[in-house]
Amino acid sequence: MEPVLEVRNLTKRYGDLVAVNGVTFSVERKEIFGILGPNGAGKTSTLEMIETLRPIDGGDVILDGINVRENPQEVKRRIGVQLQSSSFFDKLNLKELLLLFGELYGRVVDPVALLQEVELVEKAKSQVVELSGGQRQRFSIAAALVNDPVVVFLDEPTTGLDPQARRHLWGVIKRIRSEGKTIVLTTHYMEEAEELCDRVAIMDSGKIISSAPPQKMIEELLARGFTKERIERLASLEDVFLNLTGHSLRDE
Repeated sequence: MEPVLEVRNLTKRYGDLVAVNGVTFSVERKEIFGILGPNGAGKTSTLEMIETLRPIDGGDVILDGINVRENPQEVKRRIGVQLQSSSFFDKLNLKELLLLFGELYGRVVDPVALLQEVELVEKAKSQVVELSGGQRQRFSIAAALVNDPVVVFLDEPTTGLDPQARRHLWGVIKRIRSEGKTIVLTTHYMEEAEELCDRVAIMDSGKIISSAPPQKMIEELLARGFTKERIERLASLEDVFLNLTGHSLRDE
């Protein structure tokens, strides 16, 4: 199968700093692909170049057959971007915002269907300021789906959410993929990457140092003789929290 996204020797410099240093990877259609790495690893710069938000200093990005550097406007029509922090017009409700975004893309959209996708139909007449943190994150994903994108980019989509909201959003992301979308996400939660991603790329110092399915990475580490200093417990504090408070979503 031909990849929907090909990144070849991608490079970004800020003065003397090489933030992205010859990064190469590909993403298959209908795949959830994770980019992991510590702060300053180059993840954000990599994504911003792919998303046409930052100029490419070197290398090429081909998205759905379109060269990002040569035809950024066509690429913008084919992607949806959910940012970690998004701003929306204060005076419009969710339904009105989605209709407005549709007009900006020159598309007639069904705002109710988009809100249904992220389970926010009951909030259709609410303003963003009235939403809880989890609801805002879900609405930002709905906004990213307005143009029916081929690839959806999610930037740390569950940061700041409580365990119930985080796990609920995992379900939303899986459902979007099941409907034919390709998803590229960044996260600092390793459990999240294991749960969601078909493959991950780990970045450090501007380079990809490993790329494979999460389970394969774990098996290779164990094969090299890795052992933990303490025995892994059969339950975590998060398990205790969810057991006591339940798994159901509690939107304010």
